[in-house]
Parts: sequence; C-alpha cells; structure tokens
Amino acid sequence: MRTRQKARTRPKVDTRTLVDTTHPLENHFIEVSLDEEDRVWLFLHSGSRGVGNKIAQRHIKVAKRMMQRWWIELPDPDLAYLVEGTPEFDRYIAELRWAQHFALLNREEMMDRVVRQLSEVLGQPVDEQERINCHHNFTQRETHWGKSVWVSRKGAIQAKAGQLGLIPGSMGTASYVVEGLGNKPSLESSPHGAGRLYSRSAARRTFTHDELRAAMVGIEYRDTDAFLDEIPAAYKPIDQVMADAAELVSIRHTLRQVVNVKGD
Repeated sequence: MRTRQKARTRPKVDTRTLVDTTHPLENHFIEVSLDEEDRVWLFLHSGSRGVGNKIAQRHIKVAKRMMQRWWIELPDPDLAYLVEGTPEFDRYIAELRWAQHFALLNREEMMDRVVRQLSEVLGQPVDEQERINCHHNFTQRETHWGKSVWVSRKGAIQAKAGQLGLIPGSMGTASYVVEGLGNKPSLESSPHGAGRLYSRSAARRTFTHDELRAAMVGIEYRDTDAFLDEIPAAYKPIDQVMADAAELVSIRHTLRQVVNVKGD
C-alpha cells in the first residue's frame, strides 16, 4: 500500500497494505510506516488468535496416545508423531489447514478495518495499491529436490523466486518488503523477522521505561510499561538479519514506523 506524506492535500490517498502473522499478543501489531519515497504502508501482524495452538495441543495428545498404542519408544514423549495415511494424520492436516485459512481471513478483515480507519482519520478515500499477505509458522506440502514433502516453517517465511514477503524488525526499527530468490538449500525460505536477544522476563529485568521512550522517539505508540519487553534492544539487529539473508531474499522497500499499535 502506498501513500505520500502530502496525501491530506490530495483527493485520494494511495496506500499499500501488508499482513503478517505470530504469537504473543504484544508481538502482534498494527503499524503505519513510510518507505524510502515516503509512501505510506499499513502493516499488521496477526495469526489464528490462539485457536491454532489449541488444535496443535490436542493433536499432540493424540500422537502421544498413538505412540503408546503402537509400542513405539521415543527418547522424549514430545517427539510423538502422526503417521501419514492414518485417519489421525488426515484429521490433523484438515484442522491445521482450517486454522491457517482462518488466520489469513482474520488478517484480511483486520486490514480492511485499518484501511477504513485511516480513511476516516484523513477524511478522504484511501486508494489501496497493493496487498501482501505473508504466512509464517505454517505447514504445507511442497516439492523439493524432486520429492513431495511436508515443510513446516517455524520463524520463517516462504521465499520462492519472485514471491513477495515481509520481514519486520522490532516496533522501533525498520521493516522490509522483500522478494524471494528461490534459494534451493533453504527450501525457498527466509527469516520471518529479527528474533529476540532477550526473553520477555530478561528484557523486563534489563531495560527501563526511560530507555523504551528514548528508543521510540518519533514513533507514536502507547507509552506504558506493558511494552517494556518489546523494547527494540530486546531484538536482534534487523539490518544484520537482512545481511545474513542476502542469498535468500532481495530488499524491495525499507519501511520506518510512524505509528505502532500493540495489544497489552
């Protein structure tokens, strides 16, 4: 989505919208960002809102029961698995796909509302130019090296040649719109974001509210202790992550936040 800073003086606002996924509530966000040409991008990050986790936990219990039924000994019970071709496996895949589709529709609905709210704030229509919907933490069947396999991308996105993707940093650093390079050894994947340097509890012990405020200068956000564990310093440097991913994706746009909204 795009929009120029002078959009308020124009009859229409061009915007581009980005949608991405994840887990803890604080880690989900809605942002208004500007790219290198000061075009406006609306960026949100959300997933299946917990239902995917509930489905996974239920099927993990089923898998553990199946291991016991078939007298399969594992070094750790959490390594339990479902065998392809069984009713239990088919049920799991059907519900997993339902949750992933729910997450996609959830993001589409959220983005529609964000576009509508931006239009109301500006007092003029928003002309959406592009929408990128990017899964991470998902599973699907793919073909690699001539074999049909199930690929689960945890903390990763798909990056086929020419495929557009999103790699967000922290709430106070840059995010990136990328294009996949189809790197074969990575199974056509790339990182989904910066990743944490400090756990949430460690971040709360290490950083102060004043440091959070200093890191968020120039960005409109809710100034509260609830987001101390989301301080940018708790995350890996996104520029280094992008440099490490140079063989996986190319950068199309670099985005900087002007508004960040998180739930607490």
